[in-house]
Amino acid sequence: MRLIFLGPPGAGKGTLAVRCKDLLKTPHISTGAIFRDAIAAKSPLGLKVKSIIDAGKLVDDETTIALIKERLSQEDAQKGYILDGFPRTIAQAEALETFSTVDKVINFDIPDSGVIERLSGRRVCRKCGYNFHTVFNKPKKEDECDFCGGEVYTRDDDKPSAVEKRLEVYREQTQPLIDFYRKKGLLVDIDASPMVDEILVGFKKAIGI
Repeated sequence: MRLIFLGPPGAGKGTLAVRCKDLLKTPHISTGAIFRDAIAAKSPLGLKVKSIIDAGKLVDDETTIALIKERLSQEDAQKGYILDGFPRTIAQAEALETFSTVDKVINFDIPDSGVIERLSGRRVCRKCGYNFHTVFNKPKKEDECDFCGGEVYTRDDDKPSAVEKRLEVYREQTQPLIDFYRKKGLLVDIDASPMVDEILVGFKKAIGI
């Protein structure tokens, strides 16, 4: 099954994608991971991405589309995939249609207040990157990682004012994409407010398993 996951930061897309890739036996493909892998591989596209990022710029549509096309051509994505973070624009969505057919677009819907609560409570280990939460997943010792002993801190972009700005940008960018896929009859809305196990139940119903 070929799926696209849409949803604001903090909607739990990444967490659910990890569960769903095992359930569906398909790869979870995120643009961030693709950029990192391409850079590490030092492929021609990877070197181009590195130069763009090193210059402090956003990776352009043409380069992003080329990387996604390259990734979807790999053997593990032939029977299906979960795309997370792509497409972000109508141009990217239209380009995707030229080299792949999408079965469903899952829109993880959550009020802004829920996102702010989730993200403002997130704490990240500086050393290993593990995510904790002040409500849902507290570290055993305050400000210390359970796994590596590293410092647990709040990222600047998880502070409430930054989260509000991220949400504003997300809504502006993604609403046209939601409308695009809804008109095509591919969009399925799922309530992303509950805990992940409950969201997973809604996801299974949405795709008919």
